[in-house]
Order: sequence, then C-alpha cells, then structure tokens
Amino acid sequence: MTALPDFPAPARVQTGAYSFRFSHLPLYFILTVGAIFAATPFLYMLTTSLMTLGETINRRVLPASPQLGNYAQAWVQGGFDHYFVNSVIISAITIVGLVTTSALAAYAFARMTFPGQNAVFLVLLATLMIPETVTFIPNFLIVRGSVLPLPGGSWLDTLTALTVPFMANAFSIFLLRQFFARIPGELWDAAQLDGAGHLRFLTSVVLPMSRAPVLTVTLLTFVASWNSFLWPLLVTFTPKWRPLTVGLWSFISEAGPQTQLLMAGSVIAIVPVLAIYLLTQRHFTEGVATSGLKG
Repeated sequence: MTALPDFPAPARVQTGAYSFRFSHLPLYFILTVGAIFAATPFLYMLTTSLMTLGETINRRVLPASPQLGNYAQAWVQGGFDHYFVNSVIISAITIVGLVTTSALAAYAFARMTFPGQNAVFLVLLATLMIPETVTFIPNFLIVRGSVLPLPGGSWLDTLTALTVPFMANAFSIFLLRQFFARIPGELWDAAQLDGAGHLRFLTSVVLPMSRAPVLTVTLLTFVASWNSFLWPLLVTFTPKWRPLTVGLWSFISEAGPQTQLLMAGSVIAIVPVLAIYLLTQRHFTEGVATSGLKG
C-alpha cells in the first residue's frame, strides 16, 4: 500500500490574551489625552444641563442637586415638539434625495463610459476643496429666485429651500463610486444575459451588495442635515419649518443665555444622532474601510 504524503498541519491562530508592552505607552498616552479632549465638551454639556441657572453663572463643575426637570422645561419652553418634527421631515427628505442622486451618479462614474468622464469626475472631486460657507450666498440667491425663475416663486422660508440644495454631495458620490467599481464585471455580463439594463442592474444587484456604503452615506447625511444651523437660520424667517438646532436659539435672549436649558436642549438634540450611530456603527466602519480599496 502506498503511503500518503504528509501534509503540513494548518497554522493555528493564536488567540491568547493581549500582552502589555512598555513600547506602547506613548501610544496609550496620546490616545488617552485625545479621548479626554474629545469627551470634555460632552461632559460639560451633560453636567451643565443638570444645574440651576445660578450654578451655571458661578461656573460650578458639578450640580449640587441634579435638575432633571430642565429637560422637560427645555422641551416645552423651546417648542421642541414642533422643531423636532421639522428636523425629522427635513432629514428624511434630504436622505432620500441625496442617496438617490449619489447612487445614480456613482454608478455612471463606476460602471459606464461616456465622453469626458474622468474630467467631470475630477471637477466633482475638486468641489470637495470648497468650504461650505462659500456656497451659502450663491445658494441663497438661487433659492430666492434671483438667478433663475423657480416653480412657485421664491423658496425662502419653505421646506424646499431646506432640502433641495443638499440633495447632491460630491463626497457621497465618491464614496459610492469607489465601492461600485469593486463589483465584478461578470455580474453585469450575467445581468445582460437576463435582459437587464443599467437601471435594473443598479437596483437589483449593485445596491443590495452595497449595503455598508449606502448606510454610511445615510448616516453622514443624517448627521449633516440634523446638525445644520447656519443655512436654516439664513433661509427661514418664521418657526414654520425651522429645525431643532435653530430652536435652541430661543434660549438666548437680551437678558443673557439660559445656559442650563440650552445645554439640556443640546442633549436632547444629539440623542437621535447617537442612537442611529450606535445602530449602524458596524456598517459605518465597514463602509468607510472598504470603499477606498480600489480607485
């Protein structure tokens, strides 16, 4: 009987406990200092939201007795029930519009060929170098109807002005384009054999395979829309469509800011952002990590 050749045993992955090394101390120190600096504003906001007005004026570090009623008072006094709904509507419409335009544009850059494709993509990437505040005045003139006639006249103080200008984003297109380019071409060939066109291939194959980057774009869009302050303050004149961030402005008056209510309102405003991030954290990190592997 012929003896079977000896195959090397598969390598085992060592899963032992992490061993501490003194050479890592500088890295630990830098990370610890960075974590402290990052957490300090949040700790200040949380502790101040539990103080009385007198304690905030005296700049106490911790409240003598936590004032949980500040949150209820901030919600009622600031009219947060109205502003919260506005923020949800604005964010939802912006997300749907931006994900749609970004997916279509990213697919065109990644999977299609047209004249001037690389030049257009480079121009698109160049817009990432432009500060957002620089575009405020051109966008304001556009939504006011000073550049082109708009349907229904001026869009100022309307939901349209708060959503339409943000339904296209160069970074979101770039992020999705990088992931779409990694999808094997054999899938497109198989889809063509089944009679699918580009739109069906995008909706039936590409997007289901791109869950991580799409959720990343959704999260980034939600955070940007939810935290927007300067643009809503610029294009709205009444509380009708003002979002939650602008509602925080009501705690600042000529007599001075009601700091404890302002911080309580800020805590309320960031809770949805933290909740959504915790729910999508795995997909967010996966989308950022994998979308830049191939250009």
